[in-house]
Amino acid sequence: MNHAIVALAGGVGGAKLSEGLQQLLGEQLNVIGNVADDDTFWGLHVSPDLDTVTYWLAGVNDDERGWGLQNETWHNYETLEQIGSNPWFRLGDRDLATHLTRNQLLLQGNTLTDVTAHLAKGWGVRARILPITNDLLRTRLDTNIGTLAFQEYFVKHRHQPTVHQIHFEGATQARLTAEVENALATATAILLCPSNPFVSIEPLLAVQPLRTLLRESAVPIVAVSPIVAGEAIKGPAAAMFRAFGVTPSATAVATRYADFLDGFILDVQDAHEQSAIESLGLQVAVTDTLMTDAAGRKRVAQVALTLCEELG
Repeated sequence: MNHAIVALAGGVGGAKLSEGLQQLLGEQLNVIGNVADDDTFWGLHVSPDLDTVTYWLAGVNDDERGWGLQNETWHNYETLEQIGSNPWFRLGDRDLATHLTRNQLLLQGNTLTDVTAHLAKGWGVRARILPITNDLLRTRLDTNIGTLAFQEYFVKHRHQPTVHQIHFEGATQARLTAEVENALATATAILLCPSNPFVSIEPLLAVQPLRTLLRESAVPIVAVSPIVAGEAIKGPAAAMFRAFGVTPSATAVATRYADFLDGFILDVQDAHEQSAIESLGLQVAVTDTLMTDAAGRKRVAQVALTLCEELG
């Protein structure tokens, strides 16, 4: 079956919109996920963004935290603390099964794409989840306390350090997978989820030749703003804009993507920015973008698909 819609996703915002899209599209959805947050803990390859998307699409995510699994227990984490292993990155007992499986399959020579498909099937996910690359790609942040891996910045230091610069280790060598290239080539529309522009979407765009393919694409490309009323719904996106001397706004987000974007979805609280974004050459839709429940996620997904149809 043809997978017609592509969503570029990272983090909880990406997972939420992807879940709404899956409600409407089922198997017709391809979610291209960020791997630059990946890291190794206790010898295990952990893929936080891919897992967040997987758990949301499977309906087994922890709604309160936004990440991880429902009904999680932490005996493994507590034991690591007790024996002095200083476990600042928490792996829940149920979640650990995912990382053990991923690690075993990778050691057997499977690609990250194959492993992600295996895990998604095991969780009963209908959409396809595609890592942007099977090559090494890692986010590194130069901050006021030194250069940090993404999980050190985000989890260990609770995204409090001031970010001076972001770079993506491996980006010059990393290439899109054949599965991602095929998904893009056969897509009828491409959506950018409301994910952090700096550390969720930019790592995807750093993989060659994604940005060029988006610029040259003949299908509608629409983004949903991750900034509402000058703040991020979740995470450090607004703080990162400020750190780089830019006032966080929906317009600032649209400007970052304007070279390949056709449409943009604003929250009702930012309706006053519509004309500024339209001046970038984009068609704008305004709606309530806060996806607080399944109905809200489906509604925002429908607004995005409708805008794609209008642009079609």
